[in-house]
Amino acid sequence: MEDLPFAKPLENGEFQTGRVFTVITGHAVHDTYTAFLPPLLPAFIANLALSRAEAGLLSVFISAPSVLQPLMGYFADRISLKALIVLGPTLTGMMMSILGITPSYWMMALFLIIAGFSSAGFHATAPVMVSSLSGRSLGRGMGFWMVGGELGRALGPIIVAMAIRFMEIQGIIWLIPGGLITSIILYIRLKDVPDRRPDTTEGISWGAVLTSMRPIMIPLLGLLLTRAFLLPALSTYLPIYLTDEGAEIWFAGISLSLFEVAGIAGAFLGGTISDRFGRRRILAASMLAAPILTLLFVSTDGWIQILLLPILGLAALSTAPVMMAIVLESVPENRALANGIYLALSFLSRSGAVLVLGLLGDRYGLGLAFQVSSIIMLLGLPIIPFLPKKSVV
Repeated sequence: MEDLPFAKPLENGEFQTGRVFTVITGHAVHDTYTAFLPPLLPAFIANLALSRAEAGLLSVFISAPSVLQPLMGYFADRISLKALIVLGPTLTGMMMSILGITPSYWMMALFLIIAGFSSAGFHATAPVMVSSLSGRSLGRGMGFWMVGGELGRALGPIIVAMAIRFMEIQGIIWLIPGGLITSIILYIRLKDVPDRRPDTTEGISWGAVLTSMRPIMIPLLGLLLTRAFLLPALSTYLPIYLTDEGAEIWFAGISLSLFEVAGIAGAFLGGTISDRFGRRRILAASMLAAPILTLLFVSTDGWIQILLLPILGLAALSTAPVMMAIVLESVPENRALANGIYLALSFLSRSGAVLVLGLLGDRYGLGLAFQVSSIIMLLGLPIIPFLPKKSVV
């Protein structure tokens, strides 16, 4: 099974551990760099006199190129775009590491947009490679894929917080080489992996893919919208919320890492368990637990909050691999395009939520914004039964 094509249906193969973990390592390093942004936001607010909405808009800049992910996925199903996987950690790492010496808001926005294009290309193609290398265990593969991302998002705040503590914010530029080394490893390890099916250069239709996705499109949109508020509330605004409550920047960054570390277990367990017990059951459990835990989090303080963060991360971040597995199962022949459509929709819903949360935070405080986000996620629970069933094994 070593020559399994990139987009070949997963049911015909076995889990290729070595190659899967190569891509996952690249994902972890890549997302370590993109995770620099939330812990840096309090410093940017102080240094550039930004409002919370302006600070939140920076996360929109890095996500904006995601609207092009359907186009990237369309071409990934036709031609080789493996370069997007290989070069992603280098380009993203460079752009994120120079933020500390960037003198203006709009120059920072430019660097974030460039990093966003790199990240969009990486995320439009790499999970599809993982799905093809995962054989019949798609949920397991997506769980591991999300583990890589959560590991990166857990390490990123710790690394950047420690860099700021010992080298000041300008010192993060010395973190660039990690991305370059990772790209070299990806090139060596993946150069012999076919990244598309030989029979998919023609005949791929946007209409056919959208038709295949029709059974999940409406419930998928509903779930994306109801999930869109709570997840960025925690992953983007948690450091700002904690610094508003009196925490130091380095402590806020480490708290975010604690949340993300627990998310590693959530991502792995969510995807893997959904292979056995069904996607809808795992989604329902996660979307019930996460809002309740968030409401408890904002109602407490001190060590109780610290104890709640890992449980909250476990619950909140276990939904992502399940959602992605549902999307990839719906269009097994054109997964890159289907994945791109899903990621673009996810970006649009998330970006709007980030801006609304920033405005709410400026006007009423982030505590209220977190509470509103929790209620909105609970409204998504009745949508879950409309998703297609996944046969358990």
